[in-house]
Amino acid sequence: MLKETKHWFLRFDHFKEDLQAWIQKKNWKPNVLNFALAYIKELKPRAITRDSDWGIPVPLEGAEGKVLYVWFDAPIGYISAAKEWAELQGDPKLWERYWLDEKTRYVEFIGKDNIPFHAVFFPAMQMGQDIPYKLVDDLPANEFYNLEGKQFSKSDGWYIDLDSFFTHFQTEQIRYAIASNAPETQDSEFTWKDFQSRCNADLVGKYGNFVHRVLVFIQQKTEGKIPQSKQLDPIDSEFQEKMKSIVSECEKAYGSFQLRKACQHVMELAQAGNVYFDAKKPWKAAKDPLLTDSMYTTLRCCLECIQLLALVSYPVIPEAAEKIAIMLGLSPKDFFALGWKGVIASPLQEGLHLPEPQTLFAKVEDDVIAPYQAALTSKAASVPKEPIPVNTNKISIDDVKKLDLRVVSIVAVERVPKSKKLLKVLVDLGFEKRTVVAGIGEGVQDIDSFIGRKVILVANLAPASLCGVESQGMLLAAKGDMGLELPIFSLSSPGDLVS
Repeated sequence: MLKETKHWFLRFDHFKEDLQAWIQKKNWKPNVLNFALAYIKELKPRAITRDSDWGIPVPLEGAEGKVLYVWFDAPIGYISAAKEWAELQGDPKLWERYWLDEKTRYVEFIGKDNIPFHAVFFPAMQMGQDIPYKLVDDLPANEFYNLEGKQFSKSDGWYIDLDSFFTHFQTEQIRYAIASNAPETQDSEFTWKDFQSRCNADLVGKYGNFVHRVLVFIQQKTEGKIPQSKQLDPIDSEFQEKMKSIVSECEKAYGSFQLRKACQHVMELAQAGNVYFDAKKPWKAAKDPLLTDSMYTTLRCCLECIQLLALVSYPVIPEAAEKIAIMLGLSPKDFFALGWKGVIASPLQEGLHLPEPQTLFAKVEDDVIAPYQAALTSKAASVPKEPIPVNTNKISIDDVKKLDLRVVSIVAVERVPKSKKLLKVLVDLGFEKRTVVAGIGEGVQDIDSFIGRKVILVANLAPASLCGVESQGMLLAAKGDMGLELPIFSLSSPGDLVS
């Protein structure tokens, strides 16, 4: 039933030009910038009031029964909260250091559904004031984070019980798994197998393994004391340069709010340490008195790497980083108070006796995650599935024979620009290679996982241009509740007929 009502509107359309000029100068993530620019292009007057008995009443004559729309009122609270804080500090003007000082760096961390309010509406509201309020500098909005191919939903039972989650797993494992798979530019998902892999392969196999093997070796071969670095061989100098390069890249990643990339660099540094340790073989040098100085240099370089590893991982896994500081004979509070550049410039104390090393991370066994996987599988099976009606438009066997279905091997995959689901796929038919544009990329983080798979191609489909790329066929996939799934062949060869 419709009824007439009266509302107050803000003329956002009057701010189009100012918003476009302001936002086009921003070096924001493409998903945020493109979303905001598209929104500004279609900007229209928007109601800022609602008919409700809940909310902030509109302080105008004739506005009885009207309240401010929550997303008009909420961001104003950012400023009023700062004013209230300033008064509590005994300096009512203290808030101006943040909201009226152009030198302030103002960052908003939000989800993608809040982009229009923080990238368009609130800046326009600020532009409409006589007071020069500080506009947002960076807006690193993330996309959606799903669970095993579906949106989290407590009402549907599709969720992870947090009490149980934090009881069975380390907080650091959970922080790292989510940060290293964050939905920064597109939706990503939590899966139990991926969680297990990141915990075991990264945290245990690379990070924890490197720290533990070096510190245990020092306990055994140098009486637990930090050795003095002797003359550097080329391999030692190359390792030190590699460390500097990785740490620099990690700093850039954090500075641009790219946690996934930062996590990759953390593990790259840990793996570089493992490779260096294996290449130098200090266990062999320990048996030859003539190679003692070389062994000391190796261990000293490895300790420098561990120190840097604590630094670059601190924002994501702070407890592990603090444990490393302690194992290096340092005070975590004093160590991290040095800041990024301070830690890099702070040499380890030669001769310092190190405490016994401790294991940083526990391995996640199959039997631990099995109940969680089973619970989701059971829940998915219990949800009634609507049958998809069979197409009643009958075709003849001759129509079927017109299709040339072939087994093909996927050679290379890349995303089609400006599309979440389209992938440009190079396939091998055994006697030739073709490019196919396939809509199978949405929700898939590791598209390289498709490489090497043998799948089905409709080989005689007329070529078509999709997003500027010519597609020379079609890949067949099943569409289920968990998304699209490619059929996979193991015994067949590229070029074999499918019938």
